[in-house]
Amino acid sequence: MELQFYGATERVTGSCHILRVKGYTVLVDCGLIQGSPEDEALNKEPFPFDPASIDAVILTHGHIDHSGRLPYLIKHGYRGAVYTQQATVDLCRILLLDSASLAERDAEFRRKHPLTRRDQHAEPLYTREDALRALNTFTGLPYHEKQEILPGITIRFSDAGHILGSALVEVWMKEDVVTRKLVFSGDVGQYGSPILNDPETIAQADAVIVESTYGDRLHRELELTLAEIGGIIRSASTGHGNIIIPAFSIGRSQELLYLFGQYYEEWGLDRWQVYLDSPMAIEASRIYWDYDELYDKEAVAFRYDRKIMPRLKNLHFTPTVEQSQAINAIKSGAIIIAGSGMCNGGRILHHLKHHIQRPECSLIMTGFQAEGTLGRSLVNGDREVVIQGRSYPVKATVHTIGGLSAHGDQKDLLRWISGFENKPEVFVVHGDVPVKKIFRDALEGRLGLKATIPKSGDIISFGP
Repeated sequence: MELQFYGATERVTGSCHILRVKGYTVLVDCGLIQGSPEDEALNKEPFPFDPASIDAVILTHGHIDHSGRLPYLIKHGYRGAVYTQQATVDLCRILLLDSASLAERDAEFRRKHPLTRRDQHAEPLYTREDALRALNTFTGLPYHEKQEILPGITIRFSDAGHILGSALVEVWMKEDVVTRKLVFSGDVGQYGSPILNDPETIAQADAVIVESTYGDRLHRELELTLAEIGGIIRSASTGHGNIIIPAFSIGRSQELLYLFGQYYEEWGLDRWQVYLDSPMAIEASRIYWDYDELYDKEAVAFRYDRKIMPRLKNLHFTPTVEQSQAINAIKSGAIIIAGSGMCNGGRILHHLKHHIQRPECSLIMTGFQAEGTLGRSLVNGDREVVIQGRSYPVKATVHTIGGLSAHGDQKDLLRWISGFENKPEVFVVHGDVPVKKIFRDALEGRLGLKATIPKSGDIISFGP
């Protein structure tokens, strides 16, 4: 029995780990690498293993840095099933088809406007047909039920509290008379965050593979974050400009709409028109509202008191390109929520080009921004940024809101790991290198755990 690390070792994104038990090989996550163009070019590199040799895939949740390379895996020979939580099946139908459409459009643009000889023959990482083929392999499982996926390999999902359907994955591996249990955190959510339940406690494990995205810092308290958002909205209403919010289509967009409904009167939202300008976020919102059995108690009570989610009289869905373009004719009084959350593609780029040079406008950054992205440049305070090849001075006011992250901070991660009653060995992944070191030291110094930062290709054996 062994575990081998591949993705999310040198960086935050690109989750990918392998288990080998009794001659079977199981892949845990198969995510896209995100960040700079150089980082994203790595997605077209061959896998460091033969996809045809994989017997099963376990997917922790739908975010593209965990799921986005699955069509590429199947394109190159994988023929097994993908096991994931039921809600993730529905979300991935949106995410993977959107990822394929973006790849196809990007390849087409490069062929029409080549900058290099390679661009003349550009091909997408995968097509919509590849994505549909991948989706046909998905098997949805509920939380809390054990499922043997291969002889000697049994899994169970628990709620990670990160996005809808996100799972903490328990894996029991049995070989001869020896059984070992691993737990993969996927991405761990914040305790007390809106809509979703808190991350569930798991009592026992031989080893834990844990993310560390925010393992070096603490988020702002939610109450202070909500007060800050309300203050920004009230202040901006006197500035005769618009508010632009780059937001991840899955999770963050739905959370914002939920909060807007909760604080509609208090934040003075009746003076604004709210636009959800993302076809993917619009479709994901419908899925979110259909899975109310996964809500926390407060969200359940809010939904059934109001009869509808979200409760916003001035909310506009703009799925078409023409509707999206029309928003930019509005000079004042619009709150525009658009993807992508890191500003590295999508409709948000067009809204930024129209608003980033306007001092009367506000930009609210609400999520993690990977190195090399436009979003990271904005939160770093760069006074000039490049959008689609052209430089723009940053004159709009940029607000960075830390308390709404879908990822738990260091306190949340330590709280979750302290729920293990034994002392499992911990392997730290999914973080920038300095962050992982800080979090490893916290695990060892505060919880007395043995913690390791694996490198790509490292193998850990779990024999007798």
